[in-house]
Amino acid sequence: MFLDRLVSFFTSIKLTVALLVLGLVLVFIGTLAQVELGLYEVQSRFFQSFVATWGPAGASWKIPVFPGGYLIGGLLLINLVCSLIKIGPNPKKIGIITIHIGIILMLVGQLATDKLAREGILHLRLGETKSYSESDRRHELTIADTSDPEQANVIAIPDSRLVNGETLDLGLPFLLKVREFMPHSALARQQVAGFEKSPATAGTGVGLWYRAEPLVTKMDERDIPSVTVDLETADGQKLGTWLLSRFFDAPEHVDVGGKHFDLALRLRRYYKPFSLNLVEFRHDVYAGTSIPKNFSSLVRLDNPESGEKREVKIYMNNPLRYGGYTFYQSGFDPDNQGSSLQVVKNPSWLTPYLACVIVGGGLLTQFLMHLIPFLKRKL
Repeated sequence: MFLDRLVSFFTSIKLTVALLVLGLVLVFIGTLAQVELGLYEVQSRFFQSFVATWGPAGASWKIPVFPGGYLIGGLLLINLVCSLIKIGPNPKKIGIITIHIGIILMLVGQLATDKLAREGILHLRLGETKSYSESDRRHELTIADTSDPEQANVIAIPDSRLVNGETLDLGLPFLLKVREFMPHSALARQQVAGFEKSPATAGTGVGLWYRAEPLVTKMDERDIPSVTVDLETADGQKLGTWLLSRFFDAPEHVDVGGKHFDLALRLRRYYKPFSLNLVEFRHDVYAGTSIPKNFSSLVRLDNPESGEKREVKIYMNNPLRYGGYTFYQSGFDPDNQGSSLQVVKNPSWLTPYLACVIVGGGLLTQFLMHLIPFLKRKL
């Protein structure tokens, strides 16, 4: 029967071996591809996809060339679950059952990490306080109603919604139309070959020239996006065209209907219910050398909800774990007056450790189940 053949296929050890071999090959070609594409692009295109794709440099099209990480991992997960069901509650195979459970937990944990984990950077200067971290690669367009000097209402639009030609109705006295969004760009103050004249009629972008650039691939480089937007009222009255860019330090201003708005393109922010203040940063070196000895940040944690206030020292291999977040010492400013903390939130961070313990226990159990009878026969 077809159902029997299907069950036999998904519980086959041959399928297990084939998937493991495909996984090894995927890791190999993905590692080689990092030279040209960079780590993050390879993760997205090869490992966090059902089909790995390839296309010539600069081309807008790509063709499938190999099974992706999600496809291989998904089939392996089905294979393990089906095999576990087929084995059933057999005490004589408790070691094998335990191994299967551990590997299943590892695969599920990796998927949960891909979907739920979030990383960001919290940069603080001495004395500065922040209640948010920032993505190091994702951006957002913000519109802040600053009419009230005591409180600003901010609308944040993720870069994924900045689609060329899209008109956004955000419940404001104007509509925002995306003319062109460039995930990475270059700006010039005068005409340069290959650059286009900015269509901006207001703000800093008036008179500038711009060009879309290929996305960066190196770990130590970052994309600098720009976007041109039209603002108009609901009845079609044109308010002007603005060029917003991460090159600009200050937001653009527009007054509509007696209200004042600030527009900016910035790194995406992840707000938290508590804040950190940088009290002290230390960069110690070994005497007589420039070899780093210690990097540490003394921060003051303030949680208004719980009333908790305390000072915490963060240094290498000694992160701060609080509120589901982990803060690692990751960098500092050249003048030693500022510190960068990597902020990680990963609800499934314990699953790899638990999975390894379970697999190790299963291997030990299976080994002892064969070793003990063997020793009894010898004795």
